[in-house]
Amino acid sequence: MANEQAPWGRVGDDGTVYVREADGERAVGSYPDATPEEALAYFERKFTELQGQVSLLEQRVRGGAPAADVAKAITSLTEAVATANAVGDLASLTERLGKLTGSVGELTEKQSAEARAAVDAAIAEREALVAEVEALAAQDPAKAQWKQVSTNLDELFARWQAAQKDGPRLPKAVGDEFWKRFRAARTTIETHRKAFFAELDSTHKEARTRKQELAERAEALVGKGTAAIPDYRRLLDEWKLAGRAGKKVDDALWARFKAAGDALYAAKAEVDARENEEFAGNLEQKLALLDEAEKLLTETDREVAKKTLLGIQRRYDAIGKVPRDSLRTVEDRMRKVEAAVKKLDDDHWNKTDPEKVARSTGLAAQLTGAIEKLERELEAAKANGDARKIKDAEEALAARRVWLDALG
Repeated sequence: MANEQAPWGRVGDDGTVYVREADGERAVGSYPDATPEEALAYFERKFTELQGQVSLLEQRVRGGAPAADVAKAITSLTEAVATANAVGDLASLTERLGKLTGSVGELTEKQSAEARAAVDAAIAEREALVAEVEALAAQDPAKAQWKQVSTNLDELFARWQAAQKDGPRLPKAVGDEFWKRFRAARTTIETHRKAFFAELDSTHKEARTRKQELAERAEALVGKGTAAIPDYRRLLDEWKLAGRAGKKVDDALWARFKAAGDALYAAKAEVDARENEEFAGNLEQKLALLDEAEKLLTETDREVAKKTLLGIQRRYDAIGKVPRDSLRTVEDRMRKVEAAVKKLDDDHWNKTDPEKVARSTGLAAQLTGAIEKLERELEAAKANGDARKIKDAEEALAARRVWLDALG
């Protein structure tokens, strides 16, 4: 068989395929029952496969693949290329792998720095989580919003688990210390929560018992009718001080308590309605009498006003009750007339009280004497042309004349 030559290999007369290397040829195998071209092409494909593996490894290095994995792959491929049963530029593959070996050191250093930074960030994140859960644990249990606290705790624990699963591995001592603190804070929160709700259950039980009793007492009042309304109001004051018994229980007991009150007030409404109908005629009579009484608002003779008012009051009282919703209106109108008549009497007394008259007369005499003296001083000041004394005298005269007019 004639030798078939190619740049990187040949096929011998016996069908053996050789690859050309720097120090000579090396037999790589044979391809029975194939032409020399087919045999050579087969081993060239073997080279192409190796070349593809080297190219893929170069891509992994550029992509930042783990340095340890790259180093292991380089060693494996370098051994494979050195003894490869393939035809091609094996030396170029060895050279490329050598360059990759030089890159592993840089890649290792870079990745080590990145790993340290990731661990530092993870430590900071874990520290923040621990600080948050410890802050939750430090809250006053009596003031904590426990539904929100439980939600926050669940969220923090989920974040902790995610950090454990997806984050970088922390140094064991550091990780253990963080978990110890997190677990202790979580235990404290759970202990406080259980104690709070145990106490709350006790409080609810006491309030439930108290409100049950109040509802029963309210229901017992219904048969007594409107006369029991003051007692019901006292029970309502006690209800407000009884505390919470839990929403469902509170709502159910309040429905009973309120139903009793509704029954009492419904009975009162019926009584009021009957009274309104019964007393409607009385209202008309009192309104007519008030129209008569209000004429006294302009009366100036106190004796006439007192005598007339007394007669009106007797008739007013004799008429009797008016509908409840009109009571305030008619009473206010009568009080206004009574106040006007009383003022006439008070004014008369103030003017005729001997003590007040004596005081007023004495003060008037003093003021009159002072005014006469000031008038003389004013005349003298004018004669002398003393502007300051004139001004002082005029101001003093004006003040005393006002006082004297007030006494008159």
